[in-house]
Amino acid sequence: MSKYVSPVPIPAFDVTAPEVCRDIYGMPMFITLPTRDLAASKDFWIRGLGFIDLFSIPDRLTHLRRWAFQDVLLVPAEEVGEVPAMSVSFACVLSQIDEIAARCEELVPGCTSGPREMPWNSIELTVVTPENARVVMTAAQPIDPNSEVAANLRAVGIEVPSA
Repeated sequence: MSKYVSPVPIPAFDVTAPEVCRDIYGMPMFITLPTRDLAASKDFWIRGLGFIDLFSIPDRLTHLRRWAFQDVLLVPAEEVGEVPAMSVSFACVLSQIDEIAARCEELVPGCTSGPREMPWNSIELTVVTPENARVVMTAAQPIDPNSEVAANLRAVGIEVPSA
């Protein structure tokens, strides 16, 4: 059996984000978002959320990507619905949370909420995109094995290495 290695780095306050993955591979998961304005949506995802345009088919599709397995397909649509209750989450590192929030707020004031600390030991920023998608940028925090957070995680069956 092969051992899978995640593109998400081990949580640390000074960890560096991985490079954007430009490889072409079979995508195990992706989202497709309809948009009334393909150019504006593409700009927001690139400048605000840090994705790249992996490739585009003019007026038909833009394939965006951040790290490996973080793929978004933007497609043109006449109508875009309300902000859904459902969200999609993308991993990032702690140092990216504030910069993503600032860039998104510059592009679309009022589009972010948070960041906030979550009980599962992450910091999360919620962004509502121009297509009304609820995107959560989530960064795992390093964990002190002797902390209350570690004890709470162990209590629900999550292994936390000891000191």
